[in-house]
Amino acid sequence: MEHRELMVRAAWLYHVEGLTQQQIAERMNITRRRVNEILSEALETGVVRISFDSALSESVELEVKLRKRFALRDAVVVPTPNETALLHSVLGRGAAGFLGRLIQTQKPASIGIGWGSTLRETIQHMPSLNEPQIKVRSMMGGLTHGSEINTFEIVRGFAQAISAQCRYFAAPIYAESPESREAIISQTVFQRTFRQICDVDVAYLSVGDVSQQSLQVRYGLPEGMSEEILQKAGAVGDLMGRYLNASGQEIDHLLNRQVLSPELDDFRRIGCRIVASGGAHKHKILHAVAQSGLANVLITDADSARAILA
Repeated sequence: MEHRELMVRAAWLYHVEGLTQQQIAERMNITRRRVNEILSEALETGVVRISFDSALSESVELEVKLRKRFALRDAVVVPTPNETALLHSVLGRGAAGFLGRLIQTQKPASIGIGWGSTLRETIQHMPSLNEPQIKVRSMMGGLTHGSEINTFEIVRGFAQAISAQCRYFAAPIYAESPESREAIISQTVFQRTFRQICDVDVAYLSVGDVSQQSLQVRYGLPEGMSEEILQKAGAVGDLMGRYLNASGQEIDHLLNRQVLSPELDDFRRIGCRIVASGGAHKHKILHAVAQSGLANVLITDADSARAILA
């Protein structure tokens, strides 16, 4: 299935968008020789005729629209599964294919990782790679209620999948107060860790909404905090535990001064900022991070892509 996706994407870029084989190779993180082979196979197998013989062509067209609308570095759109429960798995597979190709061609020195169900599923689908020179780092504090929100498990699992080094950020997602946060990050060991977090070449994160469907809302909010309070403050979701409004700006709320994750200005300095999420409950936060430029690579499903384009 992944090979067919590559074929359709390459053929679309070549025959519809008019990109050269070299441009396609750079866009898709594969070699020019591989592009040539894929294009030839697309013709031989009938994927390319007068029109595209694949349901995946709609996804490729949505990717083009997302890149143009939000000035993205790249986009990956996967078909929306009929069963909602399968969405994380489908997104994880699409993200794993993209990350696998990126790692093999661009050889990043370090990758920052968040947590969430989609990231956990990505690990399950990652190709087996041997990249011992890469450092995989936690981007944020976490919780220990389950594998999706346990930063240790997510970071370790991703590092093991590509045989890379592992660097943990051993801290909760929220400090008890802004003063507690400052006391924590003022320690030498955390100052060094915070600098290294935003020195990564690639960041791979998910986003959360502001409802009970969010793992963070269910398990991660401090005592006394609720989704109703955050919604009244204008929040549509979070990135790295930082709650944002519909324009992708941080809401003016105490919680954003307690979170143990990088400042958004520091985060923006990372060259490749990948966000992978989908589902109707995340349309607003996905639009916010795309519109504001916080994400420059978006991985989502077709229904979500249509919604945020609309």
